[in-house]
Formats: sequence, C-alpha cells, structure tokens
Amino acid sequence: MSYNQLDTNKTYLITGAAGFIGYFLSKKLLEQGCTVVGIDNINDYYDVNLKHTRLEQLEPYEKFTFLKVDISDKEALTNVFKEYAPNVVVNLAAQAGVRYSIENPDVYMQSNVIGFYNILEACRHYPVDHLIYASSSSVYGANKKVPFEETDFVDHPVSLYASTKKSNELMAHTYSHLYKIPATGLRFFTVYGPMGRPDMAYFGFTDKYFNDEAIKIFNNGDFDNDLYRDFTYIDDIVVGIERLISHPHEEGSVPHRVYNIGNNNPEKLMTFITTLEKCLSTALGKEVEFKKDFEPIKLGDVPATYASTDRLQKAVGFKPETSIEEGLQQFANWYVSYYKLIEANKL
Repeated sequence: MSYNQLDTNKTYLITGAAGFIGYFLSKKLLEQGCTVVGIDNINDYYDVNLKHTRLEQLEPYEKFTFLKVDISDKEALTNVFKEYAPNVVVNLAAQAGVRYSIENPDVYMQSNVIGFYNILEACRHYPVDHLIYASSSSVYGANKKVPFEETDFVDHPVSLYASTKKSNELMAHTYSHLYKIPATGLRFFTVYGPMGRPDMAYFGFTDKYFNDEAIKIFNNGDFDNDLYRDFTYIDDIVVGIERLISHPHEEGSVPHRVYNIGNNNPEKLMTFITTLEKCLSTALGKEVEFKKDFEPIKLGDVPATYASTDRLQKAVGFKPETSIEEGLQQFANWYVSYYKLIEANKL
C-alpha cells in the first residue's frame, strides 16, 4: 500500500471534526471515498460560526456522518463505537490553548484527560486497527536544545495544557502495553492556514489590523535576537496524518509511537509578521502595515522552538513542502473572502 492509498472499506472516526485540523482531515478522507464519522461538541472556545461553516462544507459528502458528541460523555462516546464500529480513530478533540488553561483549568481536565481516557476505553472494548491522537509541541516545556527530538526529556511541562498532553502520551502507552492498541501520538507545531483557529497569533494579528488595533510582539523589538518558531501549514499536517493512518507502529512489545509533526524550518517571528503583511496587501490590493507594540519576552519563552521531523520522515516519507509565503497567502485570501472585506472597503 502506498503512503497515500487509504482503505476505503474502513470507517474512520474523527473527533473534533468541526475543528481546524479535524475539518481538513475529514475533507481529505472524504475526497478519497472513505467513510467518515465526525464528532464534535461545538464548544464556544472560539467563534462557533466558523465551526458550523466547516461542517457545512462536509455535509454534501454522502459518506460523512456528523454527531454532536462530547468525548467526556462516556456513554455517548461508547454508543458511537457500538453503532459505527470504527476501524481507525483520529482523536483531535481537545481543549486547546496554553493561556486559557490558566483561566479555565476544569475544561482541560474534562476534555483532555477524562475525554481521552474514554477514547482509550472505547478502543479497548471495541478494538481498532489504529488510534492516532493529538499531542503537542508544548510538552517540550522550556527545553533549550533545538531542534526538539522525540527522545528529549519532557517531564517538566510549563502549562496545564502541556501536562494534559503529556498525560495523553503516558495513558496511550499504557493502553498499548496492556491491550495491544496500535497508537500514534502527534506533537503538532504551530499549525496555520485558511479556516484556522482565531485564537492563534497570525489570525489575531489580522483581526487587530482590521479593528485598527496594535499587535503585541513579545521580542523586545530586538530583531537580531528574534524568536524563532516552527510554522506548519495545514495541508502538510494532513498529508502527515494521512500517511500515518495506514502505518501503525508494530515494532517492539508496545505498539505505541510518538512523532513530531512540524516544518523543521524555523522562521523569525518578525519574518512571519512581515510576510503576513505582504500577503494581506496582495489579497486586499493595497498596502498593509500592522501597528506594533514591542514588549519584553514573556517569562518562560524560549528563543527557538522547532521540530526534528527525522523520525516521521523515516517512517512515512513526510516532508513539509509549503513555504510561509504560500501558506500565509492562502490564509490571507480566505480571510478577506470569508469576512467579505473587499466589498466592505468599497462601501
């Protein structure tokens, strides 16, 4: 079986299907003729209209079924496994956001820990060919060694969100060991693109521009010693997941493996911002320049965070191909179209 050839006779359960990555993955599988069952609780962490827009684009596919289910509801989740008997589960449902975990820790425990436990229990009682689940680059905490490698020590998370994701990896390992569930954890590195999450910096910067507000940049205005970050375009992420779906890890006694999934090509924060300005300029047909407030580097921020993707490349040939110029242009074009900004500017 080639990397991109999925078994269309299988049923794929995608949790968080109304979310950013969940939507694009569902769409890619449906385009190949796969049967997809999508579940999501449509929470209001960010604009639910965007989640409904994503779902509306999936509804025309005959092989798509959507169920409004919260993975922390064990009975409801178990019933989905009973009724649809998924062969592959991709768990992308989670409470996201590092800063929000300080304000509202309860939802992180409910969704990311109890919800994931329910997923594992369901996979135990209704065995699956492969469980793929979302971890996060945040598990690396304040590690200073770059690029981050999967073998690095990750026992010092600096946020509750990161703790829940590290817990997921430990729980998955245990269930793989005890019940031989083939499981793969993915440590995502700053995923961006059209229809993305409004709480992400690039989306927030764009919102602020159209609200005539200044963006906050936490680098002291020191361009020579700027922060470096790994920005990964959504299409590249989907290709990586798609290839892994039919390649569960089978070596050794525990069929569990964790992979970084990132760009492996860190960009300066200011380069990312100036590129976004250029892309918005192209989309709008006029020059765009953000108002900028430079602030001190935040406590705990590390100079560079980016992924070593050697392990994933060796396993499934994954290599991101989208430049930030191309990816941000796609985002800018979508944003201007979605919010009907060209028409608004003409009024």
